Order: sequence, then structure tokens, then C-alpha cells
Amino acid sequence: MRLTSPEEVASRLGSLMEGFEAPWCVAGGWALDLFLGRATRDHGDVELAVFRQDQSLIHSQFPGWTLTVSINGRREPWKPTNRLELPVHEIHAYSPDEPPEGIELLLNERDPENWVFRRDPGITSPFELAILESEFGVPVLSPEIVLLFKAKAPRAKDEQDVRVAHPAMSESSRRWLHSAIQTGNPDHPWLALLEASDSTGRA
Repeated sequence: MRLTSPEEVASRLGSLMEGFEAPWCVAGGWALDLFLGRATRDHGDVELAVFRQDQSLIHSQFPGWTLTVSINGRREPWKPTNRLELPVHEIHAYSPDEPPEGIELLLNERDPENWVFRRDPGITSPFELAILESEFGVPVLSPEIVLLFKAKAPRAKDEQDVRVAHPAMSESSRRWLHSAIQTGNPDHPWLALLEASDSTGRA
């Protein structure tokens, strides 16, 4: 799915997810741009996050679409009877159109009150901080969580994302991100960036 503006993303994904009876949000690079209120770079894909416990709703939400999952680096058909457990978390959906639209759905973890980081369940964020309502009317995964996922093995676009997004984040969000990254990689280069940002006194 090739979308070029936050308005397009909000319109298309809002339409696709209308009536979804569980929490969902835009993830990845588009979540950052929706948070910032503008397109900051080209995006090659569109990502949505839903919670693992709600995965059964995906099949009924995308009737007629082809759904596959990534298992050990291979794409396999995902049947409604096949419940996905960790570490499987990546679903690819393709519309029956020609050419087909493509969306990536990412299964996120939770406990009764918090979003839970898949790679380290000790890292959590309350729901009201993990999923935010954007000015475009669609929910987004918070920028600190998006950047935490991107911090594992940053590509050029991830480096661009953190440099554009972190100045707009609240001090508490930057501190949460700093703590979460430091837990897994105390030598990560983004830590100095976040520390420098907080030292300027930006809100």
C-alpha cells in the first residue's frame, strides 16, 4: 500500500479498521509521522499493531484478503484455526485487488493494564501512554515504543526517524525510551542523543 500523507493514511486505515472490536493503532514510521503531524520521509510499507489476544478478529476484518505469517523467515498461509504464539508476531495481508494492497499487522503483547515489550516483558507502558490519538483521528503507537523497536538494529531510515521524532517527544517519553534501550544495550548510540536532548531542557 503506497500512501504519501498522514491524511491518506488516516483515511485509508480508518476505513479498513472501522468496526474492529479491539484496540488497534498505526505502528512503524507512519505512526511517527502521524504523531508529528507531517510526512517526514517516504514509507515503503504500512504497519498496524493489534494485541495478540485479539488476533482472531483479523480474519473477519479483512474478508477476501490473503493472510500470511512470517515463520523462521518464510511466509506461510495463516488459517483462522491457527493461533499464533510467540515468537511469531508478523502478519502480512494482501487485498484481492489488482494490484493488491499490502498491510503488515504486528501482534503486540499486553497484560491487564499495560502494553508489554515482546523482547523483554519487564519493559511495560500503561495503555493510556502506549496508544495515542493522533490529530488525524486514528490511534498511533506512541513514538517512544516505535523507536524502541527501531533501536534493535537501526537502519538509515531509523536513524532519520529518531532524529526527527525525539525533539517532539515529552521529557518523560524520552526518559522512558532511554531506560528501555539502556536495559538491553547500555552502549547504544541513541542514549547519548536522548541525554543531550534532555539536557537542553526541552519539554
